[in-house]
Amino acid sequence: MPCRAGGPGAGPARAAVLILHGGMADSADPSRPWHAARVRMRPFVRAVTRALPGEDVFVGQVRFRHRGWNGTDADPVTDVRRALGELADLVGEVPVVLVGHSMGGRAALSAAAAPQVRAVVALAPWCPEGEPVAHLRDKRVVVLHGDRDRVTDPAASFALVRRAGDAGSAASAVRVEGGDHAMLRRALTWHRATASTVAELVNQLDSGLGPLPAGGPGSEPDVL
Repeated sequence: MPCRAGGPGAGPARAAVLILHGGMADSADPSRPWHAARVRMRPFVRAVTRALPGEDVFVGQVRFRHRGWNGTDADPVTDVRRALGELADLVGEVPVVLVGHSMGGRAALSAAAAPQVRAVVALAPWCPEGEPVAHLRDKRVVVLHGDRDRVTDPAASFALVRRAGDAGSAASAVRVEGGDHAMLRRALTWHRATASTVAELVNQLDSGLGPLPAGGPGSEPDVL
């Protein structure tokens, strides 16, 4: 599990942000710190931490045990649930925003069934057809997907946003023009957009999550 953004001397946390790296469909190989899927999320951890003023928000990165989703085992979801339990032991029952890329985006959307998860920011998420969305009711979901992604399908992401909206989620989407799956093209845009979105969501937690920024479910994605 990650470290508190405010350091050991920080006061009580009012919220938490957990960042989830990507992976692959099937692999029981262990996830290692030097794997690209984990390395590419480090700038997001730094950007989100900088965007959150003060020391009352826990920010960290969940480390998946395996590189793959692995069918019905859904290993990353198990890992996120375990991390949420550890988080409660560390800082108490606080509202949580999950940020996940690719396989981690799918894991974040699935793990949002946990009551403490109030919002999900999914970056180029893996959204198989028929993925459940009923549990996203009353949650905030923001999906960012690059239009040059050749690994996960932007259209599938935007379709999930529409279905989640129909199911009662405050769901919205952003299309990153020129963005690829690894988030290397227009990297600064990815980092800044994610950090500002997370900061906005965290700041809304105390007063209730705000309205859709893009006109509601079924509307065209915003464009960056």
